[in-house]
Amino acid sequence: MGKIILRGYIIVPSDSLVAVKSGLLIHDELTKKELGCIKFEVSQDKNNHNKFNVYEEFIDEEAFNNHQLRVANSKWGEATKNIQRYYQKIRVR
Repeated sequence: MGKIILRGYIIVPSDSLVAVKSGLLIHDELTKKELGCIKFEVSQDKNNHNKFNVYEEFIDEEAFNNHQLRVANSKWGEATKNIQRYYQKIRVR
């Protein structure tokens, strides 16, 4: 298979910033504990406070899919379900 990299950004509406920033702390902690998570970084952009840069690495497609499943059924998933996402998913062989 090979590792999966997800990189890009999300755009958070101003009225959701507090909830997203608060939820990100728990989301970050839980993701880094997931089996197969190599790297997980989400940071608020210095020039655009509504933009959060995202970089994730997982050991393989299964680990990535398990992460997506956990997120879909989490408070983070609920808080960010309507947020614009601009991602590129890369398979490294």
